[in-house]
Amino acid sequence: MAIKEGSWLPILEYSQFKKVSISTVRRHIKANLVRWKDEGGKYFVWTPVDPRELEDRKDGQLLAAKLELQRLDRENRNLRQELEEARMLINLYESPIVSPPEVPYT
Repeated sequence: MAIKEGSWLPILEYSQFKKVSISTVRRHIKANLVRWKDEGGKYFVWTPVDPRELEDRKDGQLLAAKLELQRLDRENRNLRQELEEARMLINLYESPIVSPPEVPYT
């Protein structure tokens, strides 16, 4: 049997890669449903995937995170602007009414 290219992934990365929960990965390890190893108490799971594919996924996740960050930044700016406008209106409504100065009759 030829050894396939692949990577040893920590449980968290493996669960994200396979889109399953960490507890599911732990159950698979316990039942020997996946190839795993223990290094100093940290578990790694073998995934027979081309490392370039893993990098492509990480790049895709990074791009998605950057786009989400940009969206949140725009939303944050809009909310700050709305808050500033609301503060200005509150100050306007709460300020005392100043009557115009009286003009002397001559």
